[in-house]
Amino acid sequence: MLDDFFFRAMLAGVGLALTTGPLGCFIIWRRMAYFGDTMAHSALLGIALSLLFSVNLMLSVFLVAAAISLLLLLLQRRGGLSADALLGILSHATLAIGLVIVAFMTWVRVDLMGFLFGDILAVSRADVGIIWGGGAVVLAAIALLWRPLLASTVSADIAEAEGLHPERAKLAFMLLMALVIAIAMKIVGILLITSLLVIPAAAARRLARTPERMAIVASLLGALAVVGGLYGSLHYDTPSGPSIAVAALLLFLISLVPGPRPAGGHAMEGEGRR
Repeated sequence: MLDDFFFRAMLAGVGLALTTGPLGCFIIWRRMAYFGDTMAHSALLGIALSLLFSVNLMLSVFLVAAAISLLLLLLQRRGGLSADALLGILSHATLAIGLVIVAFMTWVRVDLMGFLFGDILAVSRADVGIIWGGGAVVLAAIALLWRPLLASTVSADIAEAEGLHPERAKLAFMLLMALVIAIAMKIVGILLITSLLVIPAAAARRLARTPERMAIVASLLGALAVVGGLYGSLHYDTPSGPSIAVAALLLFLISLVPGPRPAGGHAMEGEGRR
């Protein structure tokens, strides 16, 4: 019989996957994968500030990721640089600043590998509760914001004309991303968060004909990747976080196998061509 820590890890991973599925779909539709990377990299700066000022780790990561989101919006409004350039600057700057701060704190022993690649097998019962509670908040917020987020993904101008406030929805989406990254950091690590957000959603795109079904399928594929990755990690004695990412990749590759397409074509066909 498997130990209790393994079931805690599975519960935590599945809870996270159910949350990242719908968010990942919007990342795919809006072509924001690089934004996800930027948010994930900013987590290291949050970790460094948490250690420096002795504040709650998850809260620090969330606040830094949220601040980076707001800064990105402000810089985009000023113009002058493309979104890709701004994301590149913020991504590498936050990662580098975090590493420099950690290097200066010689009195603190920091497990960088644990933060970079996660340690899902070390989650506690409290962590599981935070993941499921935070995930429920994120999913409830997505349900409330679904219409404005979907409309602004198709056309920001139309969403604005319908009074759906696309800019407000975009900001809310970024804050939800910040919250998920703060929750996910301990499980899959900074470098692998984006994989759990993007890969299941990319696989689900070929298997669903409506946005709603794509979000559900993405969550289920993410949960399957967690279970498969954990059992693979147990069997082959490999790192758990990377194993989950590899399992997600295998599911994506399977989704590419030619087969009958869902009636109605891909979900959100033509996204990004607004």
